[in-house]
Amino acid sequence: MDKLTDDVPGCYYNRTVQFFYEHSGKNISAHWRPRDYVVVSLGMGVSVIVILANILVMVAIFINRRFHFPIYYLLGNLAAADLFSGIAYLHLMFHTGPWTIKLSKNQWFVRQTLIDSSLTASVLNLLAIALERHQTIFTMQLHSKMTNRRVVLLIALIWGLAIFMGLVPTMGWHCLCDLENCSTMAPMYKRSYLVFWAVLNLFTFSLMVAAYTRIFVYVRHKSQRMSQHTSQIRHKETVFNLMKTVSMILGCFVICWTPGLVLLMLDGLGCESCQVLRYEKYCLVLAECNSLVNPIIYSFRDTDMLQTFKRILCCLCRRGDAGRKDTLSGMRCNTLEQEVLSESNGNNHHDNHNDDNNHIKLQWNVYHNNVTK
Repeated sequence: MDKLTDDVPGCYYNRTVQFFYEHSGKNISAHWRPRDYVVVSLGMGVSVIVILANILVMVAIFINRRFHFPIYYLLGNLAAADLFSGIAYLHLMFHTGPWTIKLSKNQWFVRQTLIDSSLTASVLNLLAIALERHQTIFTMQLHSKMTNRRVVLLIALIWGLAIFMGLVPTMGWHCLCDLENCSTMAPMYKRSYLVFWAVLNLFTFSLMVAAYTRIFVYVRHKSQRMSQHTSQIRHKETVFNLMKTVSMILGCFVICWTPGLVLLMLDGLGCESCQVLRYEKYCLVLAECNSLVNPIIYSFRDTDMLQTFKRILCCLCRRGDAGRKDTLSGMRCNTLEQEVLSESNGNNHHDNHNDDNNHIKLQWNVYHNNVTK
């Protein structure tokens, strides 16, 4: 975007970032204000926690063979997307505030591309997980039957779409040649792009709502029919866990994303009295928090995942003890041994019951395990 030649008539390729900011009314302060310190400090803290939490999830999935199934591969990819989001946001914190005025246009576009691509990847992964849960529950499976090849293709598609969405403005959907349509929040993006990006994410959100709502209705209906073969306490517990999980997923997504999407819509529609700049950075921090909440919702509620986390953290705490041999490879062996023991116990349990009761309990466990993931 930075050119050394004369500007094309009607275009402003040779103007600085400050020029576009001043034209849009988003003035850059040359000095650090208390508000800048608060936002940057908060953003850096959230980014570091996001990075560490998602690294923990990825390591846990890698070392524990119990997690080598499509749903956990998607969870691992979600963690990778959120890790990328944390890195991109940390990069933003070192290129914001008074530092923005020193950026070239290319550096500014790189900064925005990283943010847009990472957040889009997180949202697409959330949608993929919702659809995977929908498919496994309605086919009464504990794990999806997708092959590893299909999972890899799905993950590649997610990243391809995310990168494409991040690069769209640099490929022409900018306002360097249409100054009057520059947005306020992103002074070199067209307002129409902000509307498009907000609507696309709201559409993705609606698909997630539809998928989880259908799951809730279906499993509640099935659990009511199967409750005659199980205790009433177990029935109520399953329905409660489902409601809690769905509420957490949808509630956190709405809380973290809706304010930012609404601001984008208002800015894209040209609302001059909405004061979008006053809330912009706080909404961005809130959206980034969704990348922190994701490991908690999708991973920490899984007992096996939580136990693997504890082993990893204990291994790190005892790393300096030369007499201990709790390494990651050792943890992998432990998880394999536990898997064999659990399977053996499961087989013994199976032999002690008749076929009819086993069929009923198998159905119940499939529903219970799926809805509490």
